[in-house]
Amino acid sequence: MRWNILVLASCLASAGCVGNSMSERQDADVRSSLQYDSVPCDQLLAQRAGLARQYRLPVDAKPSFSNPAMGFGPFTPDMRSKSKRDSDQARGKIDAMNRSMARRECGKPAKPDELGLPG
Repeated sequence: MRWNILVLASCLASAGCVGNSMSERQDADVRSSLQYDSVPCDQLLAQRAGLARQYRLPVDAKPSFSNPAMGFGPFTPDMRSKSKRDSDQARGKIDAMNRSMARRECGKPAKPDELGLPG
């Protein structure tokens, strides 16, 4: 009987942390850059600049992660303020946009398609 109560209590404690833990929410801030590959480069540059301006972030912002006590990351509740969570989400979007632009080489001069003869 005692063993059942202990197991039940530990299950309830861990179930209360699902979806609200610091590490889980920080991992959700990291975005895929593939969703931005269909957006034209000039529009993507404007979106990134607008997002960076809105949250007062640099255009090369990257997601940040906290370093919780050893092994307690999934159990540490997310106690960041709403503005900090929104800023961290914007950092993830900006980073994804940057990766998409780097992969597609947005903003770099176009390479000439014609082959020139020497001389």
